[in-house]
Amino acid sequence: MTATLPTPRQANPGRPGAGLTVAIFATCIADTMKPSVPRATVEVLERLGCTVEFPREQTCCGQIMTNTGYFDQAVGSVRNYVRAFGDYDYIVGPSGSCVGSVRHQHEMIADHAGDAGLARAAGSAASHTYDLSEFLIDVLGVEDVGAWFPHTVTYHPTCHSMRIAKVGDRPLRLLRAVGGLKLVDLPEAEQCCGFGGTFSLKNPDMSIAMASDKAHNAVSTGAEYLVAGDHACLMNIGGILHRQRTGIRTIHLAEILASTAKEA
Repeated sequence: MTATLPTPRQANPGRPGAGLTVAIFATCIADTMKPSVPRATVEVLERLGCTVEFPREQTCCGQIMTNTGYFDQAVGSVRNYVRAFGDYDYIVGPSGSCVGSVRHQHEMIADHAGDAGLARAAGSAASHTYDLSEFLIDVLGVEDVGAWFPHTVTYHPTCHSMRIAKVGDRPLRLLRAVGGLKLVDLPEAEQCCGFGGTFSLKNPDMSIAMASDKAHNAVSTGAEYLVAGDHACLMNIGGILHRQRTGIRTIHLAEILASTAKEA
């Protein structure tokens, strides 16, 4: 099911997020493996005037269980998401994959469980859940967030962010507005990196082959950094880039947007 997102507000050209309270949905993989990503997300939102809160009840969105067919086991994750985020008008996560799961799976899981009340609550929470790039452009109305990153980068559009969350060209628009940044096209960008949640565990040889193709294409661009909006994909591709000693580093979109001239 596709959640209907609320109507964008009129942006304040000075501090477009002024007066907004935003709950950050850190995601379990970023919180565990790369906490600099949710921290960078908070930094960007606060720079734009938002008040950011971190609901401590949050945990996994349940995507891995849902994608593997364990619908009954995923119900608890849906209940917990509603409990943690249900009172917020704006929920922002640095992961198109996890945001996509919330918007397209949570209400379905609640329906499967036969819990109409949970389905309504899950649908409501989902309708207020945004990928970072969506929130910046669609709600705050900004593309230039005041970032400075004087490096050459190439962008990998992750499968779930494009096909489930449907972030479209928003990450590219944000990258093009970053001071000092040179963006180069990634060959065969639409191809999967091979992570695919449990796909990489069940089909490791195929996953490695796919990630190797993605790494080869990244190297061909001459970029210093490969950027994406999902840390799991960056982790998968980054492992190949590191083992092959390519010199290309991976970086999350939020980390680039959080960079400023004084840090360079």
